[in-house]
Amino acid sequence: MWPDKDLSFVQLEEDVDGHHFGLYVGNVLVTVISLFVEDNRAQFRKFATLRQEQGKGYGSKLLEFTLQEAQRRGAVTVWCNARASKVAFYRKFGLQPTDSVFRKAGVDYVILEKALI
Repeated sequence: MWPDKDLSFVQLEEDVDGHHFGLYVGNVLVTVISLFVEDNRAQFRKFATLRQEQGKGYGSKLLEFTLQEAQRRGAVTVWCNARASKVAFYRKFGLQPTDSVFRKAGVDYVILEKALI
């Protein structure tokens, strides 16, 4: 996700409250994502696929699972902070951009949302 940063860059206090999922190919963890559900809203974060494994559908499979899991856990809306350059990818899953944008570590982000019901 941030291969040039220390692990502390992505660790958050609320990680203990999340549900963390990964997809393995053989013994190699290729895709990860974390899901945080509060009341009836869910946020997925820390979604990353090894660069050499991108474009093979692994991330799509894990994101589909995570969206279903959010709904199963009672969420009616899911949202994420998406890199602006990846919005088209998320649109394939029904996520839509909001007017909220920001910049972190030199990268532009857009907040995306999707109704689950």
